Amino acid sequence: MAERPDLSLAAWIVLALVDESPKHGFAVAALTAEDGDVGRAWHVPRPIVYRSLDRLAELDLIRVVSTEAGQRGPQRSILTTTPAGRAATRAWLKRPVAHVRDVRSELLAKLALLLRRETAPQALIAAQRAALVPVQTALERQRAAETGFGEILASWRSQNVNAAMRFLDEVEAIASADFER
Repeated sequence: MAERPDLSLAAWIVLALVDESPKHGFAVAALTAEDGDVGRAWHVPRPIVYRSLDRLAELDLIRVVSTEAGQRGPQRSILTTTPAGRAATRAWLKRPVAHVRDVRSELLAKLALLLRRETAPQALIAAQRAALVPVQTALERQRAAETGFGEILASWRSQNVNAAMRFLDEVEAIASADFER
């Protein structure tokens, strides 16, 4: 699969979790529950986890490697990523989000997933910062050129980008301290 798969955020998260190590859908659902490691950043309900697993299998990004008896139910399929799934996951985890609004969802999820892998997030942070600088510059220009409500709107958007940049600075400092320990 040479091209980037068109996946929802939920499916990307599910794929990244399966890519960490072989696991069954119930384990993925536990990690994406509201109080789960990744669910605290972006909650993926159990039915969406299983739909995502089906879609990922259809796209040949994951496959069943074995089955095990469930404790109180049917056998569970143990899933792993295919080579295409591994490549797609690694590329996605390095790619900055496209919009400032996605910092709260996709970027936080990527940071959680990288830290679960004990992978320093500095490369993603740098890429995200580089992606936001042109947006920040354009919004500052727009803000200076506008009046009335246009100026208010540009100010709102500009402040959101500035907040995202400050957030990246703080995340970088936290991650640097964590990886130095």
